[in-house]
Amino acid sequence: MKKIIITGATSGIGKELALQYASKGNKVGLLGRRTERLEELKEEIGERAYFRTLDVTDHELAEKMYTELIDEMGGLDMMILNAGMGRIQMMPPWRAESKLIEVNALAFAHGCHFAFDYFKKHGGGQVVGMSSMAALLAHHRAAAYTASKHFLSNYMIGFRQKAKRVEADITLTEIRAGYILTEMTERAKGMFWVSDVGKAAAQMIRGIEKKKNIFYVTKRWRLLAWVAKCVPEFIWNRI
Repeated sequence: MKKIIITGATSGIGKELALQYASKGNKVGLLGRRTERLEELKEEIGERAYFRTLDVTDHELAEKMYTELIDEMGGLDMMILNAGMGRIQMMPPWRAESKLIEVNALAFAHGCHFAFDYFKKHGGGQVVGMSSMAALLAHHRAAAYTASKHFLSNYMIGFRQKAKRVEADITLTEIRAGYILTEMTERAKGMFWVSDVGKAAAQMIRGIEKKKNIFYVTKRWRLLAWVAKCVPEFIWNRI
């Protein structure tokens, strides 16, 4: 039985990961901004679920909530940093981009730092970062989003290097997801190779269990990753 904290657990990938991990007999600590949804998920999972309402951009409160969940679960084996935002159309452009960066980059970095320090003190564990194929790309319509995922990817590389320099057994796994049908993407246009969230979460869990450094979901996105690395910038600039 593992003790797992999942941020952004109120819907989509985070919720599905919580359900699937709990069904395997693990304890799950659920974090999200919507208390009602956390209560519903707790009721669905039962006694193996613990939750706290949290906006991950409040770093001081986040540390308190992480610590409380760890105490309630009796330890921590894995931290899944899933909280994130896509493009926000209801705010002025810079306000929207700054909020996205605050959630996708700064809050992620804070959670990764917290988990790494905890695992360093307690002998080991696994940090999972919910990245995207966008980490390999840049696009004029989503400059902040693609940059935030590239930050996540590079940040995890740096911490992977740190992990080799400590005595604890710490694994850092980056999930590079393609299009997955969730509340956040249900109105998006132009999606292809779309996976339902259940299938995607099951593949993520398999990749996490194998302690992969980088894992593509679904697997066919590895092909596009190879293409993205080979195509020169001047071609991307015309897309």
